[in-house]
Parts: sequence; C-alpha cells; structure tokens
Amino acid sequence: MVKLTPSLLAADLLHLGRELEEMQETGVFRLHFDVMDAHFVPNLSFSPALCGAIKRQYPHITLDAHLMMDQPLLYLQAFAEAGADMIVLHREALEDVRPAMDRLRSLGVRRGISVKPGTPAETLFPFLDCVDYILVMTVEPGFGGQTFMTDQLEKIRALRAAGFAGEIAVDGGVNLENAADVCRAGGDVLVMGTNFFRAADRAQVVRAVEELA
Repeated sequence: MVKLTPSLLAADLLHLGRELEEMQETGVFRLHFDVMDAHFVPNLSFSPALCGAIKRQYPHITLDAHLMMDQPLLYLQAFAEAGADMIVLHREALEDVRPAMDRLRSLGVRRGISVKPGTPAETLFPFLDCVDYILVMTVEPGFGGQTFMTDQLEKIRALRAAGFAGEIAVDGGVNLENAADVCRAGGDVLVMGTNFFRAADRAQVVRAVEELA
C-alpha cells in the first residue's frame, strides 16, 4: 500500500491547526516533521515542543520526526516523550548505527534511517535488520520546493534488491508526475510538502496516490 505523508515544512504555520484538520479531512493521518539544526543542513526548523503540541491536539496523527542534526542522539528522548511515533536519523550523522537504533527501540518508537543523495545505498546494507523504515532523500536536505533527483530511484531499487522489506519513504520534489516511478522502484511512502499543502485540490492529490496502490 502506498502512503502519503505531507511535510510540515510546507504548511501554513500561521494557520497550522486549520492545515492539520484539512489534512485529516482528506483521509491523511501521517505527518512528516522536519527537524533542522542549521548545522547538518543550512536551515533551522521545528522543536520537540511543537511536536508535543501537535500530538496533544491531534493524537490520531502519526508523527514521523526526521532529525537532520549533527547530534541527533541528544534529542531522541525529547522527541519520543513529545509523541513522535517514528524517529529517522541520518546515516551521515551516526558513527555507530546499531546503538542508535537500539536506543530508539528502547524508547518505543519505530526506527528510521535516512541518506542524502550523495550517500550510497550500500552504507545501509549492514543495518537493514535493525531498522523499520528507510528515508531516501531525492533532494539535498534543508529546503522545500526543490527538483526531484531521478538518479536516486536506483538507490531504492538497490535497497529492495538487498532484501529490505520495510517501508521506504522518498522525500524531496515528490509529485504526481514522478510518484509512479517511485512506486515502481520500490518506494511505498511519498513525502510531499509543496505538492500537497499548496495544491489547489489536496483531496485530488490523495485520490491520485491511492490509485497508485
């Protein structure tokens, strides 16, 4: 089943409650929560406090916290306690992957790992047995509205060929024109920011994704 995960980064933050209510009205109950520290990527974004506020007000939303940070291990407990249902760490920010994944498991959240476009899929092969979720970046992380990198589809194929059976999410420039290619390659979670929250008809976007399934 193909799942749509809108990215909070593209929402109208001044009217966030309305944005999340309208998202749920379309039948989408999963939210990609980008966390950026202005070091690992050249941008600064959301905190555990906002994560917690969203979870308290909208407990049925599954929160997917994507930590684009130099020192993500310092914040695992804070995001878990704030209500993140899954936490995604970058391979590039981790010296030791297994202890980090063990920590996520002990906190009771789903374990995710992500790679930037320049990081080969092979760097994840030794850890496929200890992650639930892989996030393949199809743009350089940090800002929304970038163009999808089609060469990253091969990374998805390589992960499937290596035997990974969990969810593979694709984040960056995903739209209805390239979504079918993502699914054919083996991706089953589509992270959409601009192409969901700024769509003229969000419900139509959801219907189109459901048809891909």
